[in-house]
Amino acid sequence: QVQLVESGGGLVQAGGSLRLSCAASGRTSTNTAMGWFRRAPGKEREFVAAISRNGGTTNYANSVQGRFTVSRDNAKNTAHLQMNALKPEDTATYYCAARRTDSRGGYFTSAVAYDYWGQGTQVTVSL
Repeated sequence: QVQLVESGGGLVQAGGSLRLSCAASGRTSTNTAMGWFRRAPGKEREFVAAISRNGGTTNYANSVQGRFTVSRDNAKNTAHLQMNALKPEDTATYYCAARRTDSRGGYFTSAVAYDYWGQGTQVTVSL
């Protein structure tokens, strides 16, 4: 089994930046596609960003494209989400996720495509 732990959340003013990290442990297989999702109070979980197993392909939700950057360091078993120009509407609990297996090599934007999830880290953007 794989355990994912997010970190880096916090309180930031609108226009500021935060860098989230996701540390993976317990991997017994090769690297797989990973994604970032978020859930704001009273709203459903939504896709934020995804990255392929080798980091060669990324995808972003329209709401964050141009502001957020997803990356990964497979040697360190970590993934990151750099969030710039944060807006109050970005306030949410952010989760990283990973697939158990990955034979395709692409990215996945649906939550059902992921098997492992972190506990989440809170991001609050003040006005």
